[in-house]
Amino acid sequence: MTFSRGRSGAAWRRFRSAVAPSVTYVLIMITLLVFLAQLIPGSPVTNALLFAPAYVEPATGYPYEPWRLLTVALVHSPGVILHIAFNMIALWMFGQQIEVAMGRWRFLLTYLLSALGGSIAVLYLGATLQSVVGASGAIFGLLGAYFVIARKLGGNATGILVLIALNLGIGLFVRTISWQAHVGGLITGALVALIIVQTRKRTQQRLQVLLLAAFTVVLLIAAAWPALTGTLAP
Repeated sequence: MTFSRGRSGAAWRRFRSAVAPSVTYVLIMITLLVFLAQLIPGSPVTNALLFAPAYVEPATGYPYEPWRLLTVALVHSPGVILHIAFNMIALWMFGQQIEVAMGRWRFLLTYLLSALGGSIAVLYLGATLQSVVGASGAIFGLLGAYFVIARKLGGNATGILVLIALNLGIGLFVRTISWQAHVGGLITGALVALIIVQTRKRTQQRLQVLLLAAFTVVLLIAAAWPALTGTLAP
């Protein structure tokens, strides 16, 4: 017996789509598992996944490890439980709504590119040897995306704008917070969402893919520029 065709097949596909774990929950689960691994005494997880500009600037003499631009979103400060708590609560609150609005794969792309954009901002605006941890860049990217989607759909975006302003302000005055990651993630997430909402018609799908691919290439070039030129980021 098969359920791949006809009405039964359509019903099965709808059921499978409904019960499949959402990207939001998967991201939360993975991040929490990594955090638990960080808490193991002597665990190398934090040092292996955190990001510092030196890891993508070969001229510093550090090993070239560009994957840290993304893996930084998986690790948080082991001694500050509120760090991961606030980020995961924000991901749970906003991630589900944005995922429904965008679709799973577009949402995942937004999250990953926002994390990358946050790290790139740290690369160009932060200290070379200053290490950072946390998903804040990706979370701010979701806030930027939420703002763009709300504005495009005619919703009230005042609340999210106030939330963004408050959190950016806090980041500017608290030295242990990477405001660079916040700003970079916010701008990246907003731009990705803008591309998606402006090309959401079925006839614009190819254009959407091309624009998202082009934007991704721009980010990758920016991330690799110190290695390509053999110089330190300004």
